[in-house]
Parts: sequence; structure tokens; C-alpha cells
Amino acid sequence: MRFTGHLDLQRTWERTFRRAGLPLTHSQGYNPRPKLQLSPALPLGCTSECEMIDIWIDSPLSTDEVLVKTQEAAPPGIKVWSVEKPPPDDPALQNQVTSVEYRISLPEDVSRAELMTAIERLLEEQTIPRRRRGKTYDLRPLVERLGLSSDPTAVRPILEIILASREGATGRPEEVLLELGLDPADCLIHRIRMLTSSQG
Repeated sequence: MRFTGHLDLQRTWERTFRRAGLPLTHSQGYNPRPKLQLSPALPLGCTSECEMIDIWIDSPLSTDEVLVKTQEAAPPGIKVWSVEKPPPDDPALQNQVTSVEYRISLPEDVSRAELMTAIERLLEEQTIPRRRRGKTYDLRPLVERLGLSSDPTAVRPILEIILASREGATGRPEEVLLELGLDPADCLIHRIRMLTSSQG
């Protein structure tokens, strides 16, 4: 599932809810679509344990009923942890999330001393110009926290990152890895938490 793109993931959820028999609300117009909204796109190749999705339904089902139906219909690779009914005046998910936390498993042969030096150098920078898809941007203000995990049970070095995730200001973990001199293809990037405006 980690190599499923954002749009394909949305279609996967649509099929899952249909299999679950949920009475999804549809948009109006010539091409009605189920009303659902995913949280900020997960970078391709990453895994996650904190994705969120808003869905609108036409019938008043209990959250327990929606949870059971969706768990049974979810394809391999997707697990549904909980279902909640948000306040009616809650803003859209995309507008609530401000930062995202990642836990990245690095190759075993990475030198911790050299990595710490690279981390310290990055954090001391005032600006880090990078170019992506033909556009130049500053990576430094998007890195809110960066460091090595102190978990003594970890076999591999673990990098912990919190990146900004706002409209027009979204940090990407693979860009941080490249800036540290690491190959993202050799690392396992896992999203563990989303921070929202209500959490400060």
C-alpha cells in the first residue's frame, strides 16, 4: 500500500465504503462523487499509522457500526483504528493539520557521529534553498524538529522529524534525507502523528 498514490488511495477508500454498504453522501451535478476528504497526501513510498479521512453519510449510523463495517471491508494493508463524529462546525482536515511527525529507519551502516554532525549543520542554517519540480524553495523553516531517536532497542538509527504541513508550506521527509546526504530509497519513512491547529 505504501506505493499507492494519493488519488488511487482515494479511489480505494471509495470502493471500501461501497463494499461496507455505507450510504455515502454524493456531490451534485452531472458527475456525482462520494463526499470524502483525506488528510494531507502521504508521500509515495511512506507508511503511516495516523491517516485521517472525513466522510459524509445520508443515514444516522452509529460510529461503532461504521467502524465494524469499514474494518470488514478494508483491503489488505489498510487498518481502521477508530471512527468519530466531529463537531458540525469543524474545518476541513486539510485546514486543521499544521505539522506532521515522521519516524525514519535508516540503514544499519550509517555513521551516527557523521549523521549528528549533518543534523547539527542543517539546524544551524538560516536558509536551505532547494529545488523541486522546477521551483526553488527554502527547506529550513519547514523543519520544525529534527534529531536521532534515543530508543535503546532500535537496531537501526532512527531519525525523528516534525515538518510543517500547511497550504503552500509543506515539508517533505525525502528532501530532508537528501539534505543530510542520505538516499531516501534506503530508508523506511513512517508517518506517526499529525498535529492540528487545536493542538497548538
